[in-house]
Amino acid sequence: MMLTIGEKAPDFKLLTTDLKSITNADYKGKNVVLLFFPLAFTSVCTQEMCVANDDQSQYSELNAEIIGVSVDSPFVLQKFAAENDLKLTMASDFNRTVSRAFDTLFEDDFMGLTGFSKRSAFIIDKDGNLKYAEVTDGKSLPDFDKIKEVLKALS
Repeated sequence: MMLTIGEKAPDFKLLTTDLKSITNADYKGKNVVLLFFPLAFTSVCTQEMCVANDDQSQYSELNAEIIGVSVDSPFVLQKFAAENDLKLTMASDFNRTVSRAFDTLFEDDFMGLTGFSKRSAFIIDKDGNLKYAEVTDGKSLPDFDKIKEVLKALS
């Protein structure tokens, strides 16, 4: 599915580390930053989530909620969050439905592996519209400055 900036974002349903289901509807009236990352406990993924976690107050001031999303189980993400003192919402896309909906599931062969999310960032505005989409080369972090710039424009 091709995503278009300005159009309605795909629906999502994810399972958090406290085993609660979250959906788009839970964030109506708030901007959401979905940060997809390949796998917990890898170096760049850990760095990405720690950077986002450290800037949470800035995102809060911009009326935005950050959700870290990977295909890891909620139990792995729970341990990952605890070991890295992550306070942001961590959510499992174990069945890969949300990664597919956002066209960020890596299905090509990468070192013999498939089926994990590409490192990517999406902003969904308070009305449920897609306002930003970025898929990185996998080694680079999302452009957090650009993400904040887009969120400021939405405020």
